Amino acid sequence: MKKRVSTLFLLFFVFQQFVYANDSTKITLKNFNPEAQHPMVYQLAGQILNSYHYRKLSIDDRLSENLLNEYLKNIDPSKVYFLKQDIESFAAYKHELDDDIMQGKVDKLYDIYNRYQKRVQERIQFTKELLQTNFDFNANDSFLTNREIANWPENYSAYDLLWKNKIKLELLQLKTGGKELKTCVADLNKRYDNLLKQMSKSKSEDVFSYFTNTLAEIADPHTNYFSPRMAEDFNTSMSLSLEGIGATLQTENEYTKVRDVVKGGPADRSKLIHANDKIIAVGQGKDGEMVNILDWRIDDVVSLIRGKKGTIVKLEIIPAESTNNKSKVIEITRDKIVLEDQSAKGSIKQITKNGKTVKVGIIALPTFYIDFAGMQKGDPNYKSTTRDVKKLLKQLTQDSGATSIIIDLRNNGGGSLQEAVELTGLFIKKGPVVQVKDAMGSINSESDKDDKIFWDGPMAVLVNRFSASASEIFAAAIQDYKRGLILGEKTYGKGTVQNMIDLNQFLMIDGQKLGQMKITIAKFYRVSGGSTQHKGVIPDIEFPSIFASKEYGEEASEYALPYDEIKPATYTLYNGKNFPLTLLKANHDKRMKSNDEYRYLTEDIENFNAAKNKHYTTLNETSFKAQSDADEIKKKAREEARKKLKELTKIEPNLILDEGIEILLETTN
Repeated sequence: MKKRVSTLFLLFFVFQQFVYANDSTKITLKNFNPEAQHPMVYQLAGQILNSYHYRKLSIDDRLSENLLNEYLKNIDPSKVYFLKQDIESFAAYKHELDDDIMQGKVDKLYDIYNRYQKRVQERIQFTKELLQTNFDFNANDSFLTNREIANWPENYSAYDLLWKNKIKLELLQLKTGGKELKTCVADLNKRYDNLLKQMSKSKSEDVFSYFTNTLAEIADPHTNYFSPRMAEDFNTSMSLSLEGIGATLQTENEYTKVRDVVKGGPADRSKLIHANDKIIAVGQGKDGEMVNILDWRIDDVVSLIRGKKGTIVKLEIIPAESTNNKSKVIEITRDKIVLEDQSAKGSIKQITKNGKTVKVGIIALPTFYIDFAGMQKGDPNYKSTTRDVKKLLKQLTQDSGATSIIIDLRNNGGGSLQEAVELTGLFIKKGPVVQVKDAMGSINSESDKDDKIFWDGPMAVLVNRFSASASEIFAAAIQDYKRGLILGEKTYGKGTVQNMIDLNQFLMIDGQKLGQMKITIAKFYRVSGGSTQHKGVIPDIEFPSIFASKEYGEEASEYALPYDEIKPATYTLYNGKNFPLTLLKANHDKRMKSNDEYRYLTEDIENFNAAKNKHYTTLNETSFKAQSDADEIKKKAREEARKKLKELTKIEPNLILDEGIEILLETTN
């Protein structure tokens, strides 16, 4: 399924501009035209991708086809707005868009977008009229919810039927939540009125950003164009001082989806919202009106959710495990997302094994951070990952008596490369940590130059699907040096290096700000020679994941740079130690057979896959409600069983951490 990821600010959904009459349903559509600078900026974007990007993007007919296909998918991901005849008419551009890039022509892409505007206007008007009619909720109809496998409607008859069923499903979802039909109709009318209000905010620059981003992402998923406004927002986000809930959002079809939550942030602390949940409405304060955000631009959603510290934001969410899109409303108190929230934190876990009590130190590391400003000012107490971990290692081992250490990198999306290298240096003698290959083929190593080892005892590293970039560099180095065990899920596979380019370096237009481009300029490689790109780090003992790598890893994009290998660096294994992986794996499998949390995990994966693979949803109200009630009963029974288990054991279960400790302790016997 097509996904676009945003670290709160990237713009991927853009809508058209309308001029309103007194009645919001009577709209005169205003076509978009490029601004004076757009042809030059578009041509420049193509030249940058062709000359400076790692893969030096070829501007040819193949790219032209890909650009057209991706642009259409991004504009209409659910295939509910364009007709088949529209798609066929756009086919004339299939081998022309590459020439347009080199010549700075953007008219065809604006034409496509303006056609999209026309179709959206038609469908919203159709919906408003449809909501005035009666619906038969007893018919045995169904709706194809997996829009990825859908086709664009063949004709207006199919078009109207598609929308009748789409609106019927939306009404059913609201009715199942306990609302009267009259209220549901009013809510849907308000939803589409809201959508029109959002559309009215768009400008020509938004449309330009949209198709220029489509071009950039054909180079690779981490290459982006930032309009002047978006560049400013992105730079603000890098300060780690935003006030909000602490969540990474992405768009999927008409939904805003939670990609992951920031560890230690308000969303994480609330335990009310999780990765893969869908946000469909946002309200301000306890009594604020809920604003539906289906089909909204991601940056506008972020603006609604973000707010002052201490204020409440209400979110209407569809939980990831829901099979019929039944929603619930939650409240989260906003807080400041600052460096302190991302700092390393230590704890001790005391385990009794074979009649012997041992202590294991756990260091949770949400990101690889460094206070560059403090370091440059000469502040002796400036914060950094390595400095904080050194203090924690001393506290956990020397002060608290821990004899083994676990570094928890789950959901750590990366950060400072320098800190990943220096942190690795705490656990190995000097040597290379990561190799970096640039676009010219030049290879350099980032190395630990300190011969000292700060901690030479047993250690393990926990990772999951959202451990990425610098996390993968650290985990790969620990694995390659055979310094410790890597446990958990396969990592994300983000092994590329990006750089920001200010477009005003190349073009000066009456002092106008032109935005920026973030482009991929290099790739990371392990000291053993394999890339962390695409493949990620495979744990020594791997746990099943609810998040499939082809949907939530680097593999999710067909344009991601491929895995490859280079010559291994020269490095010395840590004490030449080999872990008894066959025995450890056999014992792990034996424990998992009787582990309730592991059973819950496998059930979650089965339920998630069943919901994902359920292509059609019934539009029969009786069947729809029966499924909803069955899901609710199953969920409550599961929650009750887990509650009883927790009361019995007096332990807050953490499957990968708990099992990671068991595996690590086996290596010390």
